[in-house]
Amino acid sequence: MTRSFEKAGVVGLGTMGAGIAEVLARGGLAVIGVEADPAALERGRGHLESSTAKALAKGKLSEAERMEILGRVSFTTSLEDLADADLVIEAIPEVMEFKRALFTDLDRICKPSAVLATNTSSLSVTEIAATTTRPGQVVGMHFFNPAPVMKLVEVIHTVITEDGLAEEVAALARRLGKTPVTVGDRAGFVVNRLLLAYLNHAAVLLESCLATRDGIDAAMRLGVGLPMGPFALLDLIGLDTSYEVLSVLFQESRDRRHAPAPILRELVTAGLLGRKSGGGFYRGEGAGSSPPAGKPSVNSVAVLGEGAEELAAQLSAAGFKTAPPEDADVVLALSRNPVVELAVKLPSPERLVGLHLVGDKVAEVASTVLTSSEAVRAVEGLVRITGRTPVLCKDRAEFVVDALLYPYLNDAVRMLDSGYAGVEDIDAAMKLGCGYPAGPFEMLDELGLKTVRDGLRALYAEYREPSFAPAPLLDQLVTAGVRSIRDLP
Repeated sequence: MTRSFEKAGVVGLGTMGAGIAEVLARGGLAVIGVEADPAALERGRGHLESSTAKALAKGKLSEAERMEILGRVSFTTSLEDLADADLVIEAIPEVMEFKRALFTDLDRICKPSAVLATNTSSLSVTEIAATTTRPGQVVGMHFFNPAPVMKLVEVIHTVITEDGLAEEVAALARRLGKTPVTVGDRAGFVVNRLLLAYLNHAAVLLESCLATRDGIDAAMRLGVGLPMGPFALLDLIGLDTSYEVLSVLFQESRDRRHAPAPILRELVTAGLLGRKSGGGFYRGEGAGSSPPAGKPSVNSVAVLGEGAEELAAQLSAAGFKTAPPEDADVVLALSRNPVVELAVKLPSPERLVGLHLVGDKVAEVASTVLTSSEAVRAVEGLVRITGRTPVLCKDRAEFVVDALLYPYLNDAVRMLDSGYAGVEDIDAAMKLGCGYPAGPFEMLDELGLKTVRDGLRALYAEYREPSFAPAPLLDQLVTAGVRSIRDLP
């Protein structure tokens, strides 16, 4: 049957639920907002009125349009008022027991043809559906905060969802002005499953002292073009929320990339939850700014590796002499890989510093176990003179950016290979849900499958983390000479 969604209910009118109610009302549906008690109901009404008032002030709504939207929403504390709804969306706290109890009640109250949807960001839709007598009519409809602004909606179907229902719900999302991606029921779905593993990995690298908080954030923001570095983003999401989602992911996958980093547990236990508590990874201060470039206390420089001539010319133009490695004050080894083996071949290995240029804004400055602090300071200054931001790090496989980026791309390939989300949906989800400049498969096309595969092999050889081993699909594509996953039949 083809459903006509004209009357919808939203249970839970916190910031997210009120935002969903607004989206539905903007789309022309009659909406019933439900809260547990009169005080919560008034707070929900306030969220809706405040949001539409801001849209009015910004010129995105006329007064007539605002009043029309508000007029489509009614408020109640009784679930019984949802009896005639075509669709009910649950937006209560992420506690499985609460959701299961609510869906049992909704199943009893709502008409037999009604579709029941959960806005959960990570919990099992199948487990929620199983509490009802209509599991085939239960789906996930995961909006992103703030719902009136964010374009993405993840539509989640289970193994028992009625054929065609996910497509009908996706069509409703498009009618509401959203971009739906349809995925299977896996913990974290697309966005949280890929995003939280990456954020958690950043915390693990911080704990290992690979680089500093500010260095890692700068590397990913300036080097990859992400809107925020991982620690600034964790603070924005909330460390407690991130910890809870990771725990759900780990419970399902048992993948160590999903096991919350100890530093997350420690910060959450200490009440440092991010912006909402006034402090998390950043405590009252913003991301560190780069100090002005001063001239390093070196006269001569040797530059080795691919691209050496161009960098040497830049430094010569800035007044530094180039010299052979054995005579130079510092030796810059341009490399994507650890440089300690090159250092030990020099008469003064303490003078060698690895340098990995990332895009045109960042240079990773890698110290071997033999590199002197004086050489690091000098190279840091040289990097600033070239107009790049230096990111100091240890001499480890793939340094910082690639060590974080390649496993994230590998996770996307595994997700595709598992069959519960497609290339275009995964790319769209990460761009619309996270504001990334490109989706993971677009990044893979730009970097090259072989480059990423080889980088993952290097990471696995160094860290022995099973999830760093290249996904079988990635390995097979490289072996077969396929240039893009999009070329698959």
